[in-house]
Amino acid sequence: MEEQQQIDKLDKKILSLITKNARIPYLEVARECNVSGAAIHQRIQRLMKLGIVSGSEFTLDPKKVGFHTCAYVGIFLDNAGLYPEVVGQLKDIPEITQCHYITGGYSIFIKVYTRNNEDLKHVLVDKVQSISGVSRTETFISLEESFNRQIPLE
Repeated sequence: MEEQQQIDKLDKKILSLITKNARIPYLEVARECNVSGAAIHQRIQRLMKLGIVSGSEFTLDPKKVGFHTCAYVGIFLDNAGLYPEVVGQLKDIPEITQCHYITGGYSIFIKVYTRNNEDLKHVLVDKVQSISGVSRTETFISLEESFNRQIPLE
């Protein structure tokens, strides 16, 4: 288990601001935190070096770019030892946006975005279920994402 990195109150305030808007100017963060822009720049660089924060990204609205079906799929493996090979093949399926090795009934849990239910069926049958070592899947279609947020720092 990774050791928790030491962050102080200022780091938490900076993280709160930049996770809400990755494009917020450092000077605006500095004003909100009552410190200099240089101090913010140094803090963010330190947080990046520690691996607490990485990169920045724009978030796409899947429906607005044509992906109307979101599904979560539990994957059962023939043998848990096949996990690395199966994950390697799952990475090659662009519709899969998340993949987790989990406890419980499934070995792997994935999040999939497809254009529609027919496309989802194609991804499941022709791509996921055809991977050697996948014994079966169980699919849950999301009707609506109620919210999506970063972890709390309090």
